[in-house]
Amino acid sequence: MANPRIRKIADRIQVTVAEMLERRIKDPRLGFVTVTDVRVTGDTQQATVFYTVLGEETDLASTAAALESAKGLLRSEVAKQLGMRHAPSLTFVHDALPESARHLDEVLARAKAQDEETAARRGTSYAGDADPYKKPRELDEDEADEADEADEAL
Repeated sequence: MANPRIRKIADRIQVTVAEMLERRIKDPRLGFVTVTDVRVTGDTQQATVFYTVLGEETDLASTAAALESAKGLLRSEVAKQLGMRHAPSLTFVHDALPESARHLDEVLARAKAQDEETAARRGTSYAGDADPYKKPRELDEDEADEADEADEAL
């Protein structure tokens, strides 16, 4: 969606649908809905509205039915707000992004716990020397005496 006009239309549809769900749609099946994104086709004939629902699986099913029954009212309000000759048809799709993010967080937490467990079993030993930095070479007594004699000769 590179066209800025299309993006602006999608943003206005998102705001309009969210306000309508909050203020005017009084369906008891409608749960706590958040409109997460709207994508509009290039010819502005179809708009896909992504939403999430707070609650259980039954809340999701009842909210999907409520959105489907309110689709005509929402579309007419979108047409009125946009002032376009042809209002885009609305399709509601449950957004799976929060569940995917939650699953990914669980997988990362499990991997971190396994890494910590493996590190605890292995112990703390270094792969190389304990102190990997180079230091000046220490001279033993014979080499120190020779170095002193060389310094005196200069």
